[in-house]
Amino acid sequence: MSSLMIGISGVRGIVGSDLTPELCVRLGEAFGTYIDGGVVVVGRDTRPSGDMVKHAVFSGLLSAGCQIIDIGIVGTPTAAMMIRDLKADGGIVISASHNTIEWNALKFFRNDGVYLNDEQGRALLDIYYGGHANRVEWQDIKAVRLDPTANDRHLHKVLDIIDVKAMRKRKFNVALDCVNGAGCDLATQFLREINATPHLLYCEPTGQFSRNPEPTVKNVTELCNVVKENGCDIGFAQDADADRIAFISETGKYIGEEYSLCLAAKYILSKTPGPVVTNLSTTRMIEDVAKEYGCEVVRTPVGEVNVAEKMIEIQAPVGGEGNGGVIDPRVNYGREALTGMALALQMMLETGKTIGELAAEIPTYEFVKTKVDCKKRLLAPVLERLANEKADKVDARDGVKLDFADGWVHVRASNTEPIVRIYSEAKTTAQAEELNNKYKALIEETVAQAAAARKK
Repeated sequence: MSSLMIGISGVRGIVGSDLTPELCVRLGEAFGTYIDGGVVVVGRDTRPSGDMVKHAVFSGLLSAGCQIIDIGIVGTPTAAMMIRDLKADGGIVISASHNTIEWNALKFFRNDGVYLNDEQGRALLDIYYGGHANRVEWQDIKAVRLDPTANDRHLHKVLDIIDVKAMRKRKFNVALDCVNGAGCDLATQFLREINATPHLLYCEPTGQFSRNPEPTVKNVTELCNVVKENGCDIGFAQDADADRIAFISETGKYIGEEYSLCLAAKYILSKTPGPVVTNLSTTRMIEDVAKEYGCEVVRTPVGEVNVAEKMIEIQAPVGGEGNGGVIDPRVNYGREALTGMALALQMMLETGKTIGELAAEIPTYEFVKTKVDCKKRLLAPVLERLANEKADKVDARDGVKLDFADGWVHVRASNTEPIVRIYSEAKTTAQAEELNNKYKALIEETVAQAAAARKK
């Protein structure tokens, strides 16, 4: 079965079988044509396949007449920031984010450092599928420019939103796991700048992932042990491209990704009240946090671009997604791990409380995530059946979300894998699991029926 996933959010696949040099050249040509041969920033994560993919993409971009600015190995948020800072016409990040090492991907950005939205993504794919790429003559092919300043620029933007002097005096004891990914250099440089005592776990940018890149509870047990053994104030776990962050408490307990946005919002709203923007799959904890400051939560379909565009539209002071993605517009209109780290430490500094105590102040819910294998062509009957379920509120903007008084369930197709994701949340684990199991069974039944019907 093909691993290749081509969609408006980008293109990803397993290197050597589906994500080939030929494909990457064609995608580079298409994006270069889409931005009319303009200036394009290109960055990549640490995956061993990164150089192969990058040079194939470069060939396509150069063929379309683009001026390439190569910013090297950087996190996705850093590349997004550089697109805006350098006033480029767009950007490509080569990273499969949370996917395992055999995967790689191309992510496409517009000139404000935000992902292409649905309409823009479709326009790019029209060029790709139509084979209408522009090609310039030899004399119009430009030399690639190198720019090594990306991490330094990003670091200073983050340092500007915290009290560096007080933080240096406090000298936090911090454990950090960067999974040998793209955020290693920037995160370790940040810890040096704030005079933290670092306990580094897999913070060499080798691309040899020490664990599954997702910073979920089952993947960060080693970091939890490092926190306990060294009496750390906090532990931070990043993903491979540094746009997600999860916290470990001072006792070595996994606090989790859902708290990353909630704690950041609690801190920012205490200084700058305003609307919080997040997606349909994010925990109800965010409503409790916003309510404390008399603020509203605005929900969007899943996807960083949807959150970012709504934040820009309504000038929200904070937003993000419940997968550890914090967006602070003072730094970036994109999810990023480093800002999440900085805001957590600043909150601890100002309140004098531990990260565990701060997390405990937020009303808790139990969150369950599962998935069902489902090709996109089988999705329609699943969503149709769910939309007819009885609930207090049915939201069909992105898959189907069913809201109930005591919990909710959200079912949607993954943009990165041939699966349907099922998220459920309630006040107790039993309630959340009951909701999840109920709708997982319904989906599996519907998928089986739809697959059988297609074979007839």
